[in-house]
Amino acid sequence: MMNQALSRVPHIIFLYWVIKIASTTLGETGADMFSMTFDLGYGVTIAIFLSLFLLFFVVKMSLRRYEPFTYWLTFTATAIAGTAISDFIDRTLGLGYAVGALLLLALLIVILTAWYKAEGSLSVENIRTPSAETFYWLAFLIANTLGTAAGDYLADDLELGFLTSALLIGSILGVIVLLHFYTKVSTLVLFWIAFVLTRPFGATFGDLLTKDLDHGGLGFGTVNSSIVFAVILAVALYFEIQRKRESGRLI
Repeated sequence: MMNQALSRVPHIIFLYWVIKIASTTLGETGADMFSMTFDLGYGVTIAIFLSLFLLFFVVKMSLRRYEPFTYWLTFTATAIAGTAISDFIDRTLGLGYAVGALLLLALLIVILTAWYKAEGSLSVENIRTPSAETFYWLAFLIANTLGTAAGDYLADDLELGFLTSALLIGSILGVIVLLHFYTKVSTLVLFWIAFVLTRPFGATFGDLLTKDLDHGGLGFGTVNSSIVFAVILAVALYFEIQRKRESGRLI
């Protein structure tokens, strides 16, 4: 019981994925809102949310155990920064989503390899040291950026469109769920595949809502869509906080 109490990260249950998808979708709509709607550009948006990520990370590292509000603030900052970084790689540097995704995949593999060599484990539910948590958040930041690039590659470069891309990724996620419950495939491998894929799922769904009708979207706009997903995230986070209080693991 004490080991559970000192865990610095959440357990991977259904509610985790609900909050994660809401956060990643907000990352897509929020990054577009700051970089395009508010016309701050990708560089400024990246600087703002990487700074926020570092601030939340420092606060998070000062805590002795998992605290939902701080954890998901940190995560959402990585989601928004990741979207802006992906767009910067594609549009400002001109490398394209395919090349960007390959570079980010290689970087993620390097980080995961270094994590395993340093800690002897890649567990995402048993994070108890500052070193492991640093690798954890670096991997999450890169995985969120990779997921954005992959989603944009499907929707834009392959011209599948936002709705088709979201349905395709959703179907693959459904297969992963079946593999988790009905096969002996490594849960850690399935987690990282699902983690990366829920990012383009949120990104393509976010684009579907925000883009104009003539660009294949529903035209809700970045501000309205960001508000909707911020509310969804807040409600889901409320239930997570209540769950932790009822389990007696929240300070």
